[in-house]
Amino acid sequence: MAFSHTTRGERFVFGDLRELLAKANETKSGDELAGVAARSERERAAAKFALANVPLAEIVANPVIDADTDDVSRLIINSHNQDAVEAIKSLTVGEFREFLLADATTHETLHALQPGITPEIAAAVTKLMGNKDLVYVASKIRNVTRCRNTLGERGVFGVRVQPNHPTDDLAGILVSAVDGLAFGCGDAVIGVNPATDSVDTVAAVLRLLDRLIDTCGIPTQACCLAHITTQLAALERGAPVDLLFQSVAGTQAANASFGVSLAMLKEGRERVLESHLKRDVKWVGEQVMYFETGQGSALSAEGHHGVDQLTLEARAYAVAREFDPFLVNTVVGFIGPEYLADERQITRAGLEDHFMGKLLGLPMGVDVCYTNHADADQNSADNLLVLLAAAGCNYVMGVPCSDDVMLNYQSTSYHDAATVRSLLGLKPCPEFAAWLEERGIFRAGKLATGAKPALLGKLDKVLTG
Repeated sequence: MAFSHTTRGERFVFGDLRELLAKANETKSGDELAGVAARSERERAAAKFALANVPLAEIVANPVIDADTDDVSRLIINSHNQDAVEAIKSLTVGEFREFLLADATTHETLHALQPGITPEIAAAVTKLMGNKDLVYVASKIRNVTRCRNTLGERGVFGVRVQPNHPTDDLAGILVSAVDGLAFGCGDAVIGVNPATDSVDTVAAVLRLLDRLIDTCGIPTQACCLAHITTQLAALERGAPVDLLFQSVAGTQAANASFGVSLAMLKEGRERVLESHLKRDVKWVGEQVMYFETGQGSALSAEGHHGVDQLTLEARAYAVAREFDPFLVNTVVGFIGPEYLADERQITRAGLEDHFMGKLLGLPMGVDVCYTNHADADQNSADNLLVLLAAAGCNYVMGVPCSDDVMLNYQSTSYHDAATVRSLLGLKPCPEFAAWLEERGIFRAGKLATGAKPALLGKLDKVLTG
């Protein structure tokens, strides 16, 4: 079905919903690279006008990728709860935007709708919203998750400690992790990206982080962000897996390029849940998956099917939602300027991704990051960090000095997160905040001084086991 809009005597025609969604998107270098972007600002505006008049029911009825050839499309169709959106199914995309922005639309209202909101609905309404709109609506929503602690409650701003090391040196990882803990970071997860995706390395890192958590009595979870098959092989060898990690995308082809399938994710989740039953650990919940995404991943894998990168990102959240994750984050500027060229595009994508994930019911975090060849700098990251904190982002990254020496990109630091918490009156998750007070890292809810020596005194025991 074609869509059209006429403005000032100029008529724009869009052949199908896929083209309409792509042309209504904000400027993205990845869409231009894929050849799906609007050719002018007039065409972009016309696409937004046409999209605003499309009924939500029509979007549900017209998948952007054929379900006969794509298992993510089948997942979206099969998991759609039509009863959940009974109250809004007659709305157009423009009317849905107004509904979301209305003061009368609360967290409770949106929480009830989440099972019925499809990724394409979330993507469509995102294209009609300004940055302020994305912040405002996302700030209404709280998607709370539980593993060893409770993340995502109102007023909580979590931080992943990311103590990567270019040679996977355990002492280096440990010192960086303790540095983050001394800044009050680490309630989301202590998560290491290994330089070497080997079972031996992953098992060693997992055991190290588990000893750190056990020795210091830290109410948090650990993760080694290797491929899912490597983590499960380490689990088979007896390594403790708190959270099972995997990068995912919005099409079957893109997921296949990551070496993963929906069936593998299902089996992995079941195996980790089974392993938790055998461990002497206090679990406060059963959410054990950690997913990372990012606009442009399907295009870089040549698995985009002519769909714009924002819509594909929303579809990746359908994959994540199926497996009830504890954490999800978009690594927003990591893929590079070929997909998000500069500060403006990275900021927009970060707000879009966070909003869409929250709207779909996910515990969204954002890696506020950029590569060194993008037209962005640390001020760009500061701006997006503050906007996301105002939007109620579940967590961000804590990287030593903002510079990941293994992945070679720029992110946010431990002190960045501490500053934003202080600025906006935000706290770590409740279990972790209590631990920080007990250890003297926080005093009366504020970051104290002199806490690091007490933690450093335990490093030998953690290293030697």
